[in-house]
Amino acid sequence: MTSHPLAYAARAARFRPSGVRSVFDIAMRPGMISLAGGSPDLSVLPREQVAELAAGMIRGAGPDALQYQPAQGLDETIEAIREVMRAEGVDAAHDRIQVTAGSQMGLQVVTTLLADPGDTVIAEAPTYVGALSVFGGLEARVAQVEIDEHGMLPDALEATIARVRATGSRIPFLYTVPTFGNPSGASMSAARRDAVVELCRREGILIVEDNPYGMLAFDDEHRLPLYARDPENVVYLGSFSKIFSPGVRVGWLAAPPELRGRVQLAVEAMTIHASVVGQVLAQRFITETDWRGHVRRSADVYHARRDALMAALDEHMPPGTTWTRPHGGFFTVVTLPPGTPVDGLLDAAIDARVVYVPGSEFMADGSRADTLRLAYSFEPEHRLAEGARRLGEAIRALG
Repeated sequence: MTSHPLAYAARAARFRPSGVRSVFDIAMRPGMISLAGGSPDLSVLPREQVAELAAGMIRGAGPDALQYQPAQGLDETIEAIREVMRAEGVDAAHDRIQVTAGSQMGLQVVTTLLADPGDTVIAEAPTYVGALSVFGGLEARVAQVEIDEHGMLPDALEATIARVRATGSRIPFLYTVPTFGNPSGASMSAARRDAVVELCRREGILIVEDNPYGMLAFDDEHRLPLYARDPENVVYLGSFSKIFSPGVRVGWLAAPPELRGRVQLAVEAMTIHASVVGQVLAQRFITETDWRGHVRRSADVYHARRDALMAALDEHMPPGTTWTRPHGGFFTVVTLPPGTPVDGLLDAAIDARVVYVPGSEFMADGSRADTLRLAYSFEPEHRLAEGARRLGEAIRALG
């Protein structure tokens, strides 16, 4: 029988491979040090306690946990989510919360509902690679706004809005990771948060705030989410992936009720509902463990690892190299000295048994090849130091 080639939709070619996922198998090779994937260190979890929660869930709530449930999410899970948001200074009503299969699904649904092909989403430069995959796959353009260590520049945002509108393209929303951003680690200052929220309100542009790292601060500064400033014009994306477990695949969004209702319809069409087993386990982790203590202990671990990586970069990077110094989260971005050869650097690093994600993956136009995203969340301090040494040697060998 003769097979015929599949006739793909035009948009199929727009789904871009993830620069993180593409090095995942490489990171698993024996002897490889991974500065690539932003994975939480699950050795910090109270695993025996989680095991008891899981066993108790099946014994006590098995028929419900293994059955179809409401598409919005379990009431108990939504109340646990509200507790997490209150810890960040946000009081979101029950009817504004939609449980999703991870915050990535929340972004996919919101983009599906709000962005038509040819629309232009505004995002930071650089921005989360998974977001670029979503926007590109749904045939939206991306305009990126310059940031510094204090986050997005309001004047640059205003200029970008004007430039996009001058082309006739509609702006469905601004996408931002304002707290310990991925990849930069930068956090938007309070003054800039106020300015960005006010500018978007004035310009009639919705804000989609992605906040997976907000609770993983290394200091005592409180960084109030944008959602708390304007819940009628901000959609909040949250996740249990970084404060509990990415494997449960449970996230959420908070949005005005009308939009939240439309999101529920889209969730029903895509997955029917998020994993009920995951929802119950995440809910019980919040209600039956010292989850705040776990988050604090996790942040302490990541703080020590950031310090170890920063010290190793100081020691091993070529003169003129710079990098961000985040106050929380998982990542730093390294900028190589002008004129440093970048072609073949990733291959050279892999040959030296260290892997990272090229900074160009976080730019819609593939620019900034002279930057590297390094993750410090997963590897212990001594391996971070050795990874920086290997990376420094690979950079010098190309020069």
